[in-house]
Amino acid sequence: MAKEYNATQILKWYLESGIDEALEEKPVNHFILQATTEDKEADSIPVVSTDTSSNSKTPVKLISLSDTTKSAYAAAKAADTLETLRDAMSAFEGCPLKQTAKNLVFGNGPVSPKLMLIGEAPGAEEDRQGRPFVGPAGQLLERMLKAISIERGDVYITNILPWRPPGNRTPTDTEIAACMPFIERQIELVSPEILILVGGVSAKTLLGTTHGIMRTRGKWLEYKREGGLEGIPARAILHPAYLLRSPAQKRETWMDLLAIQQRMSETSQKL
Repeated sequence: MAKEYNATQILKWYLESGIDEALEEKPVNHFILQATTEDKEADSIPVVSTDTSSNSKTPVKLISLSDTTKSAYAAAKAADTLETLRDAMSAFEGCPLKQTAKNLVFGNGPVSPKLMLIGEAPGAEEDRQGRPFVGPAGQLLERMLKAISIERGDVYITNILPWRPPGNRTPTDTEIAACMPFIERQIELVSPEILILVGGVSAKTLLGTTHGIMRTRGKWLEYKREGGLEGIPARAILHPAYLLRSPAQKRETWMDLLAIQQRMSETSQKL
């Protein structure tokens, strides 16, 4: 006899599985829409068929990660403004996360700011609103900036990935590689004086290191740009979402914030 579960048990199972919100009025069977693979082992990316009929026999087309990356680089390089870069990302089909996210979450803020902050990926509230760092972690980040006399409107904020991973899981190497050309181009177009890498994924990706965030934070490093251009001073800080779970680590982050404030003051004096 099959075991029966009550609604509370089913909802608890959903949450533990990363299913924490409904994005549409009706459920979507993604097993029909696309073929899935283990991302960390895959060397190709599925391109979702637009034929969603249940009796469709059309196979899902696969393209290599190399071809996907080349396509992303070409699209990113052709964008000469942030607006055209956003359009290019909206049209990009090389990242499967696009199929499960509700919105593209592009960066926002002024061009040529003193600070550009780059996080990992959007969360639930960011996906819902289509804006970066607007959930609980974003609200804490705003308070952190205000503590060193910086308003959110004075900095540019974005993420490595523009689409939310289901259940807020850590992005895979394949997903990061597919979107890497776009964040690199975004940095070029924004042209900040200082980069703040928010969290371990952002730090590892843009600094090209395998070190964890605890070894990366607390020091000034450099984001290396292509084409022989001068590097950008970069500092990694703990992600606000981590600080919400581990408030005892706020002391280390406060030290990083003071170092950032001092660096900005020194930069202003040189101008």
